[in-house]
Amino acid sequence: MESHKQRILVVDDEVAICDLMKINLEIAGYDVDVAYSAEQVLKMDLSDYSLMVFDIMMEEMSGLELLSRVRNNPKVENVPVIVCTAVTEENSLLDGFSRGADDYIRKPFSMREFVARVQRSLQRSNYLAGSASLEYKTLTLDRLMHTCLVDGEDVGVTKREYDLLSLFLSNRNHIFSRDEILEKVWEKNTFVVDRAIDVNINRLRKKIRQYGSNIITKQGYGYGFKENI
Repeated sequence: MESHKQRILVVDDEVAICDLMKINLEIAGYDVDVAYSAEQVLKMDLSDYSLMVFDIMMEEMSGLELLSRVRNNPKVENVPVIVCTAVTEENSLLDGFSRGADDYIRKPFSMREFVARVQRSLQRSNYLAGSASLEYKTLTLDRLMHTCLVDGEDVGVTKREYDLLSLFLSNRNHIFSRDEILEKVWEKNTFVVDRAIDVNINRLRKKIRQYGSNIITKQGYGYGFKENI
């Protein structure tokens, strides 16, 4: 019996590039759908995708606006999203991270690199198969549903925020340097601007409410989760 293939959505208004990504991902063993505009995506049922790839610079609605819409959809808010663009300005990169992008790849890129990024993101999103949850008082990470609960309420963290909190809760009272955080949470060879870690951690602090102060900053060293604050 054939095993279930992971399903990926690729969105780019450059038809040739979109179709090329589809072909290479299918060769790698994935089921792939394509869309040539953000507006087309918003009419689709996205609930069965394991990962999505958005081009940022599209006509009409941009990939960043599409990313925001996806992150506000409870059915797919935690699905990994890779954004790709020729834009190199820091503000655009930060905007993508702040809206919940999980990885970032700059055009032009090789198909080999692209497929490797997809494989890495999927591996990271599926790596938790151990204990059912991580808990600190009324803060819970559900490792089966990949959700974060505060006082029993799902607070809607992104995949990146989830991975950060998982790292901190699994290693309480330990300070991680920025380089360690990048190595353990971000994909290898991902271009990450200096403020990307700060943006994600500040957003995570707000979402976990009374436990935000447990995520401490050690000036000159890094970040960690301190118990009994």
